Amino acid sequence: MLTIKELTQTVGHGITPRMVRHYHQIGLLPPPERSASNYRLYSEADVKRLQRIVALKEQGFQLAHIKEILASQEKDTDADVLVARLQQQYQNVVQKLVKLRQTATALEGLIGRDRFCESKQAEAFAQLQLLEVETQTAQSLSEELWQHLDAGVANHPENFREALQRLLPDLSQRPEIEVDILSNLVLACGDVSLAAFVRLSRDAIKAGRAHLRAGCTVVGDIPPVVETLDKPRLAHLGCESTTLIEDPHICNAAEAEERFWQDSNWQERLAESIDGNIWVVGYAPSVLVKICEAVEHRGCQPALVVGLPVGFSHAPAAKRRLMQLEIPYVTIEGALGGGLLAAVVLNRMAASLIEKPNCHCYLARTT
Repeated sequence: MLTIKELTQTVGHGITPRMVRHYHQIGLLPPPERSASNYRLYSEADVKRLQRIVALKEQGFQLAHIKEILASQEKDTDADVLVARLQQQYQNVVQKLVKLRQTATALEGLIGRDRFCESKQAEAFAQLQLLEVETQTAQSLSEELWQHLDAGVANHPENFREALQRLLPDLSQRPEIEVDILSNLVLACGDVSLAAFVRLSRDAIKAGRAHLRAGCTVVGDIPPVVETLDKPRLAHLGCESTTLIEDPHICNAAEAEERFWQDSNWQERLAESIDGNIWVVGYAPSVLVKICEAVEHRGCQPALVVGLPVGFSHAPAAKRRLMQLEIPYVTIEGALGGGLLAAVVLNRMAASLIEKPNCHCYLARTT
């Protein structure tokens, strides 16, 4: 039997006795046994349960959801029943996200307005004071009020820079080029929260700029990715672009995955082309998986991997694997991604070389 201190030391991952006591209070951990001196004592089963809690928490699950998952697993041994329970839990979470997205949309519609529309914000702010922000949605503001606010957008172009300054989190500690990439990713998809999920290795921007300046080859996973690349700027830098899966009929992630596995020639071509090239993966998770395998098992060294494939199981797994490698990379956690976003990353790096060829602000990244 272990004391609470020994339990936390065994599990690690920053778990403290205070956290363990909290887990007892909310029912995540069962009541512990007690010694003759009334000290908490823990068994191997408690260690395993706490390790499962930590693992689920590190994957992004909230404590309430972890409690439901563990309860379902203990109650249901049938895999189909467990999956059904998890699907229901997932739908509940998605519904909450939809409500939060509606709230964010309403707030973006107010905060993101530029100075030319500020005179029309007073009425909206007055109405917001009468409502609870936690329950505020786009529908809570009257159609009449939205029409009044929207009337000011027809006589001037939208000031995206000003809106981003108001909506993005504080990026003052980030290098200028990194902020430019994050800003353009947000503009490409319209989701301000995306910035919180973008991950760059320390040397990603430096390596990308260096190899682009040297005229390396840029390889996209399918034609739509390569077509979105900034060909004029790449040509100016002396860089060629090519496609791995050269099938002009492919237009989405499902087709990209299917074609990649149908023809072994593409897998062989990938293995032969990894070293020294920049890879821009926006659709096929398996392409990113194979790149990671080549780095891990054969010591291949791509110049940079922009790994943003879309997917709900393989893509997140491939991205996590990419982030474990000692190579330059840019990725987005989870299922988010796509060919347009992947191309935006590469295009902004290329643009930075032409617009600011002597810029070394990427070296100022803080640890």
